[in-house]
Amino acid sequence: MADDKLRLTQALEKKAQDEGFVAFGIAAAQMATETSERLQDWLSKGSHGDMIWMESRADERASPTTLWPEVQSVVMLGMSYAPATDPFALESVSDHGRISVYAQGKDYHDVVKGALKRTARWLVGEADCQVKVFVDTAPVMEKPLAEAAGLGWQGKHTNLVSRDHGSWLFLGAIYTTLDLELSVPGRDRCGSCSACQDICPTNAFPAPYQLDARACISYLTIEHKGPIPLEFRKAIGNHIYGCDDCLAVCPWNKFAQAGAANKAFLPRAELIAPALADLLAMDDGDFRQIFAGSPIKRIGRDRMVRNALVAAGNSEDLALIEPVQKLLADENQVVRETADWAMAELSRTMGKQII
Repeated sequence: MADDKLRLTQALEKKAQDEGFVAFGIAAAQMATETSERLQDWLSKGSHGDMIWMESRADERASPTTLWPEVQSVVMLGMSYAPATDPFALESVSDHGRISVYAQGKDYHDVVKGALKRTARWLVGEADCQVKVFVDTAPVMEKPLAEAAGLGWQGKHTNLVSRDHGSWLFLGAIYTTLDLELSVPGRDRCGSCSACQDICPTNAFPAPYQLDARACISYLTIEHKGPIPLEFRKAIGNHIYGCDDCLAVCPWNKFAQAGAANKAFLPRAELIAPALADLLAMDDGDFRQIFAGSPIKRIGRDRMVRNALVAAGNSEDLALIEPVQKLLADENQVVRETADWAMAELSRTMGKQII
C-alpha cells in the first residue's frame, strides 16, 4: 500500500513536470494553527487595506479543510517566471514605466490553471478521487501550503523563496481526496539577510516576515482604487504596475535560471519598457488593446493612467507636461487629481531649470 502511494506520487510529479511545473510537493490538508493566527493578526491590524475579500473569507482561507471538508492532501506546484534581464534596468530611465516581471507576459492565471487542470485530470484518471484546482483567485493560503509542501519557505518579504528558483515562482494548488505521500516541509534559510527589507522604497515591512500592504507599491498600483496617498508618490518612482524590488534583490535568485521559466511568461516587447507619454495618451480602447491577455487588464485604463501620472510627476521630464495637461480635464476624478499633482511636480522641475 505504501509502495503504491509512493509510485502514484512519483508519477504525479512526472506529469506535473511535463505540464511545465518546476517545483512539486505535497502538504497535509490540516494547516498549523499558527498560520490562522498570523492571518487574523494581520487582518486585525488592517494591513490588508482595501482587499476586503481577504477578510470576508478569512475562515475559509485559514485551512483547506474549511474550504473543502473532504480534502485529504494538497498538491502544491510552482511554475518559474525567472527573468532573463535585470528587473532594476529601468530604475533610472524616468520617461519609461516599470512593470513587474510577472505581468510582462501572458496572464499567469490562465497558463497555470490550464496546466493544473490537465495535471488534475490525469490524477483522476489514475486514481479514484475528487479534485479541485486553485490559482490565486480563491481563499487559499498558497505560500504557507507551499512551505509545508517543501517548495521553499516564506522569506522576510513574506513571499515564497526557493533554493532552486529564488523568488520567481507562480504557485498553484490541487486539493484532492487522496491520501498522498507527504513532502518534507521547507526550512527558513533567510538567516541574517535583510536585503529585501532594506531596499523597499516605501518601508512596507514593519518587521521581518511582516508586510503592510497599505504601504506596498504592488498594492498601491494594482489593488488600491483611489488616489495614491501623497506620502508614497515620490517613493514609487517610475513603478506603474507592481514592484519587484524586494524579490529581485534576494540572494537566492542567483540559483534561478531564466531558461527554466515557462515560455508563456516571456515578456512582450511593448510591456518591457513602455513610454510614459504613450500610456498617458491611452483611452479605454487603447488600454484594452495593449493589455489584452495580460494580468494588467484587470486594473482598467483609469488606474493605469493614474499610475503613469505618478511616474510622470517623478520624472522631471518636461516633455511630459503636454500629455499631463490633457488629463487635467479627464472624466475620472482620480485621474484629474493625480494629473494636477503631476503638473505641480513638473512645474517645480521647470522652475529649477529656469533658475
